Amino acid sequence: MDIETALKSTMEIDGAVGAAIVDAESGMMLGSMGGGRHLDLEVAAAGNTEVVRAKLRAMAMLDIQDDIEDVLITLGRQYHVIRLLDTKGAGTLFVYLALDRARANLAMARHQLRQIERVLSL
Repeated sequence: MDIETALKSTMEIDGAVGAAIVDAESGMMLGSMGGGRHLDLEVAAAGNTEVVRAKLRAMAMLDIQDDIEDVLITLGRQYHVIRLLDTKGAGTLFVYLALDRARANLAMARHQLRQIERVLSL
């Protein structure tokens, strides 16, 4: 599955508002869908890159020898899920997904993101 198809599948998740695949080393989006005037995906990609970098630094300082699966940010009306992708050593990439909390099932959304990751070709 290519990036565009993966993003289309991500946007089919119940409650999806916007999605992006982001290079955590540069903060640049490889692709995005959705968003709109209330969700600037370029700004979200850059900001969430900092979240990923901070978490990786904290894990290194704590000498935690493990991988991050995802980071969840819970807002009053939205869930923001940052799912790090297994790139087989090709850099740090993540999927950013914003969900409308009233329409989303968080457990199902996380499951669907894992399924998309399994078939995503980078």
